[in-house]
Amino acid sequence: MPSLDDLKKRISSVKSTQKITKAMKMVAAAKLRRAQENAEKGRPYSEKMNNIILNLSNSISDKENASKFLVGTGKDNIYLCVVITADRGLCGGFNSNICRKAKSYFEKIIKEGKTLKIFTVGSKGYDQIKRQYGSYIVENINFKGYKNITYKEAEQVGNKIIKLFNDGKFDVCKIFYNKFKNVMTQIPQQQQIIPIESNKKEEEKKTDVSYEFEPEEDEILNNLLPKNISTQIFKAFLENSASEQGSRMTAMDSATRNAGDLVDKLTITYNRSRQAVITKELIEIISGAESI
Repeated sequence: MPSLDDLKKRISSVKSTQKITKAMKMVAAAKLRRAQENAEKGRPYSEKMNNIILNLSNSISDKENASKFLVGTGKDNIYLCVVITADRGLCGGFNSNICRKAKSYFEKIIKEGKTLKIFTVGSKGYDQIKRQYGSYIVENINFKGYKNITYKEAEQVGNKIIKLFNDGKFDVCKIFYNKFKNVMTQIPQQQQIIPIESNKKEEEKKTDVSYEFEPEEDEILNNLLPKNISTQIFKAFLENSASEQGSRMTAMDSATRNAGDLVDKLTITYNRSRQAVITKELIEIISGAESI
């Protein structure tokens, strides 16, 4: 059984940890509001860009000679999976949920006999994936030390993907990230960005809508398609940022409450041990007095 001094030190240690987790919860809550606003503002822009590209693609007569970013290489043998996670931990299951979704897809690709290539963005995702799929990782990038991830960083990732595609390194590219729903819920997402995957619901809505484009559709698409890749990556960054803060806030709140419960249990144990020591000392005093 631990001594009174050990229990005292343990209680003090847990209380210090509780203060840290409470502070981290408050910081995450402060960051969450802005991150959530940015994520919600980014969604319409990325969705609208996708819709414009789909409308443009429907107007192209010679689809065989259209941009490969739009129609693909004509094959689906090599898959590039871009797993976007955080560079920091202590955020509950945020990173693990993305990696679990990605790993499930990796297994599917491998079982189908396709070639798998992995591009990890974020050190936490790389650490989890390299244990089992290290041989499949072709690119790894992280943004440790960056206070905020901007479109510039998304463009950096997008340019790496474009270079790999232009070099014929893959046929299909999918990204994995967490979509922010609320503080308690973040939904792992899988999105195809090369070639662009058509949204049937959006196409149904736009069947009666026609547009005239100036300049020609091909020229617009040649400019829009590379930008769309960086835009979708940036959207994933924004969603991840909000999801990370929400998950961290929930995890730190849980840790703070657990620390409080542990302090209560240790305090009860300490009081009982102290009472037992006092009782023992009293018995010894009384026994000594009676023997005299």
